[in-house]
Amino acid sequence: MKISQHRLTEIPQTPSQNCDKRPEPADISLLVIHCISLPPGEFGTDYIDRLFCNRLGPDEHPYFKEIYQLKVSAHLLIKRDGSCVQYVPFDKRAWHAGKSTYQGRERCNDFSIGIELEGTEYIDYTDRQYEQLAAVTRALLEAYPKLSTQRITGHSDIAPGRKTDPGASFDWQRLLGLLK
Repeated sequence: MKISQHRLTEIPQTPSQNCDKRPEPADISLLVIHCISLPPGEFGTDYIDRLFCNRLGPDEHPYFKEIYQLKVSAHLLIKRDGSCVQYVPFDKRAWHAGKSTYQGRERCNDFSIGIELEGTEYIDYTDRQYEQLAAVTRALLEAYPKLSTQRITGHSDIAPGRKTDPGASFDWQRLLGLLK
């Protein structure tokens, strides 16, 4: 897996307008793991793409009435089968963390990369997702020297009480073992 011009070269790019310039473009120093499924608990739909690209219709599912106007994104989505989609180049600020703090530093979007795993907090992630997440993480660690295996965290850790993802179903030791 390679990164060129802040994009993974071997995966589809679906640009999201829900991003902007980072205050310090060279300060990419945190990797945040999330999970998402739309509708909740359903996999394999195109609704995540549509949410991140502001094309989600409020009448397509009752839950969407609550979220269709959100302006959110992530840098990358890893689907259940291990395939990926990149929405935001890594040198841009994706809108994934919201109100957040890491080691006393607020506004994690400013200095982090957000990766969404298609899943929920209570359903195990797939082998393919772990393998792909490890491959992506290795490429990020090589491309961005301020990242390290000690600077990988969950959304729940930077927004406690507000967020629960990636949840108890995410095996942190498995990911770290794959990175050795």
